Amino acid sequence: MSDEAECLECVIYCRVSHVRQKTEGQGLVGQETRCREYAASLGLTVVAVFSDDMTGKVAGRQGMDEMLAFLKKNKRRHLTVVWDAVSRLARNREVYWLLRRAITELGCKIASPGMQYGNDAASDFREGIQVEFSQYESRENAERTVNRMKARLQNGYAVFAAPAGYRYRPMPGEGKMLERVEPAASIVREALQGYADGRFETQADVMRFLQDNPLFPKDATGVVRHSRVSQMLANCLYAGYVESPKWKIPQTKGRHDALISFETFTRIQARMSGATYTPRRRNLDEDFPLRGFVLCADCGTPLTACWTKGADRRHPYYLCPKRGCDSYGKSIRRQRIEGDFETLLKSVTPHAAVFRVARRIFKDLWDLRIASTETEAESLRKEMKAIDQEVARTLDKILVVSLPAVIKAFEDQVEELQAKRRLIAEKLQNVGRPKLSFEETLRTALDFISNPWILWSSGRLEDRRMVMKLVFGDRPKYHRKDGVRTPTLSLPFKVLGNVLSVGNGVSGEMARPKRFELLTPRFVVWCSIQLSYGRAGRFHGRSRRAIALRRESGATHTWGLFGLQAPFVTKMTRRRIGARGSRRGNQESRAVAGRMMSKRAPCG
Repeated sequence: MSDEAECLECVIYCRVSHVRQKTEGQGLVGQETRCREYAASLGLTVVAVFSDDMTGKVAGRQGMDEMLAFLKKNKRRHLTVVWDAVSRLARNREVYWLLRRAITELGCKIASPGMQYGNDAASDFREGIQVEFSQYESRENAERTVNRMKARLQNGYAVFAAPAGYRYRPMPGEGKMLERVEPAASIVREALQGYADGRFETQADVMRFLQDNPLFPKDATGVVRHSRVSQMLANCLYAGYVESPKWKIPQTKGRHDALISFETFTRIQARMSGATYTPRRRNLDEDFPLRGFVLCADCGTPLTACWTKGADRRHPYYLCPKRGCDSYGKSIRRQRIEGDFETLLKSVTPHAAVFRVARRIFKDLWDLRIASTETEAESLRKEMKAIDQEVARTLDKILVVSLPAVIKAFEDQVEELQAKRRLIAEKLQNVGRPKLSFEETLRTALDFISNPWILWSSGRLEDRRMVMKLVFGDRPKYHRKDGVRTPTLSLPFKVLGNVLSVGNGVSGEMARPKRFELLTPRFVVWCSIQLSYGRAGRFHGRSRRAIALRRESGATHTWGLFGLQAPFVTKMTRRRIGARGSRRGNQESRAVAGRMMSKRAPCG
């Protein structure tokens, strides 16, 4: 059988660089059509078609592996392999020659409509030129793409994969830009803000919050990984900035909407620098919310908890883990300790009248803070100016040094100053612009303080953690026999709860709207008026009778050198009362003065 008879069958290989080119374009279809036409012109019959939708820089591809296996299985048929161009086989020099040898070693021929293969020197030279050009074109495209991405990053556009809560959307004149996707964006914002505020103590708490929320997008296995949470917390994109340490592009103000403030992002990074990884265990907190929070009253060690196996079911217990403690290893029933803790929460209920007074105080403070925004803004501007001067001095120092280590230290210092300046600039932009109104801010806080038991009864782990942190100033102590020791409440509950507390045996009444001093008797006011007009000489040397009269009237005010005085009565009050007394003749004041004058001895 001749070679022409043996090579009347062929297989076609097609490749595109990305799956999007396969679904949105006609790359694979166009390559296959061109190869079929070329095979028909050679009189070849197509017996199989193989394709890939991945980069040509690697040899391990599913379609290529399947084609090599088919060629090996049909080695005796001496098939011909047809591809559209050299770049479709590979974009890398080493990969191309590796795959080409693998095909020819199986006894197959090679054909392409874009390349004339042969065994002479000219054909080998043309093939080598095409392979080198294909690699050059691939590298040039990659460099061109990277340069464009760097330029967009420097202009504030995000270029990497959209994180959770965002998606790319084409915008006229600006290309693809990030936009918020609800409800994922609100969920991510709550998670980030909660970690910055301390609502979530560890990254594992953030992971549980996202895992338990059915609206948050999970991975293919339906799980939120710890690595994903760490990437979210460290991503400045959520704060409205873009960066690329790999390309040495510092944090730059982005053109997309931020989910959190840059100040919140800074607090997250500060927490992450000292945070530790907490493994996800089902019985860590879900079954025992007080574990690690309530202390042993004997040694002050946080109580641990566990399940014990009984004859027919398991039993939950808290216990002290410290060896040498009197309560070491002695179990406390979960129902008892959590029941005592819930009773304590129910007793922390301030009086409603206190809230009315507190609301007026908070409103005055709110208005005062809003009125002082101009002073605060001026202070921030001065601080920004000082930072700019410090950056300029540091850059001058970089110009006169030559050691790489010193230059790197100065560059790090400039980066820290720039980050601080961005934080101040954000504060300056938001001065006088509260995120929420006074009513919205105060309502949430006072609703919680009025009855923290309501939030605890929700049963959610993050809500219970927040209750424990906000209600108590210090961790409460629990004794296995005596129960909960007297706890130290946080400042809001200490101030509002101790004024008029219901359920703690404390009683009292609201202060009167007037002064705390006893009201001034009218005869004292009259005598003050006489003193102001210079009529006190007749009382000179008669302090004993004046003191007796003072005791008789029940007055408690200070005695002056010339008789009775009411030093706290203002000048306006004296003038007003004096005018009324002189015109209408205050009968009571004159009667008291008459009795006083009738008892006195003549002045010497």
